[in-house]
Amino acid sequence: MPRSRYKSLVDSFAADIRSGRLSPGTRLPTHRQLAATEGLALVTATRVYAELEDMGLVSGETGRGTFVRETSLSPGQGIDQQSVAAGMIDLNFNYPSLPGQAELLRTALRQLALGGDLEPLLRYQPHAGRLHERASVARHLRARGLTVDAEQVLMVSGAQHGLAVTMMALLKPGDVIAADALTYSGFKVLAESLHLEVLPIPVFDHGPDLQALESLCRSRRVRAVYSMPTLHNPLGWVMSADQREQLVSIARKHGLLIIEDAAYAFLAEDPPPPLAALAPERTVYVSGLSKSVATGLRVGFVVAPADKVAALERTVRATTWNTPGVMTAIASAWLDDGTVMQLEAEKRGDAQARQAVAVEVLAGLRCVSHPSSYFLWLPLAEDARADQIAMALLREKVSVSTAEPFATSAHVPHAIRLALGSVEISVLREALEKVKWVVEAYS
Repeated sequence: MPRSRYKSLVDSFAADIRSGRLSPGTRLPTHRQLAATEGLALVTATRVYAELEDMGLVSGETGRGTFVRETSLSPGQGIDQQSVAAGMIDLNFNYPSLPGQAELLRTALRQLALGGDLEPLLRYQPHAGRLHERASVARHLRARGLTVDAEQVLMVSGAQHGLAVTMMALLKPGDVIAADALTYSGFKVLAESLHLEVLPIPVFDHGPDLQALESLCRSRRVRAVYSMPTLHNPLGWVMSADQREQLVSIARKHGLLIIEDAAYAFLAEDPPPPLAALAPERTVYVSGLSKSVATGLRVGFVVAPADKVAALERTVRATTWNTPGVMTAIASAWLDDGTVMQLEAEKRGDAQARQAVAVEVLAGLRCVSHPSSYFLWLPLAEDARADQIAMALLREKVSVSTAEPFATSAHVPHAIRLALGSVEISVLREALEKVKWVVEAYS
């Protein structure tokens, strides 16, 4: 087929989709049907759809066909947006806050100003943080079942920075890292930016398919595994003690680095020990105070085996030099005086109350969640399309995320993730009622 004719067919489809003549959700002819209708070779018909998919205009789904995408929907449905349009109810991003937190900050700033020497906070800090602040984190982690020396703790500018530091310091471009087929979107962005190959681990509602991980390790040279064993985002699972032991066994057998993301771990009551406690020699534990205290605080921490601390410290230096002294001083004081523990307990209660509302309002729909999590995964009916539902909800002034930002596999399930922690509970109820109405209407 001459290139001009091939390109003309692509352009014709694109024009029909952008003009609305082919509406979102329209099932296009199969590759064979297109080839027969247009007199094309099958491989050329496949190229036409591949180019349209690269343009973001269609999506090919195994066993279902090729569908027109909702092009007016922002990529990832707002997962990277920094603000929400006026009047929009945000069920897309979690920034949980409790009444009185602003006053806590005001008091902390006053105490910082009145007591002690402020001069050191105006200078560069040690790259890994001041030792007494690292010790504050180490003491705090004992409540999470993790006993480490202060020298193994590095202060970072939030958990996302901690993940970046870990992956930059300990992996190199081209390395293979295994991760759940549905996982934290920020990890995906980092892996792509650092040119890492992500192998998806199939997932169940209760945890990853560890037999599949074992198979991946036998067939590929996997360098690391990224895991959220306690309060998985977006599926909300807490891996059992047996699952954790099995994951650690696989990591030891195949020499894997374990990157444990514990950003939401504070929400789970009495979970099994962290992976870092089970395999301290090969696990880097990453967490922070963005969700448990406030997103604007931007203080996180990385716990690493002693032999990896120097490499991580060099990467902190290369990326931020050090965590801002004032923020770290406030965080350290709150860790020491029990403020963080208090806020964590209160936010567990808040998350449980929100989940209870979701269970009540969404009764009859299949929901995957944890009773203490700030998010909920809503798989859709076989014939429903997530982009259409997300767009319909936008018209109802409710912003949600589709599965696309969380999917590491070629197959992206039709599901939506609901973040429950960013609006008042009365507003949350109203938004969830709209979600149920729209999902049922499109199913």
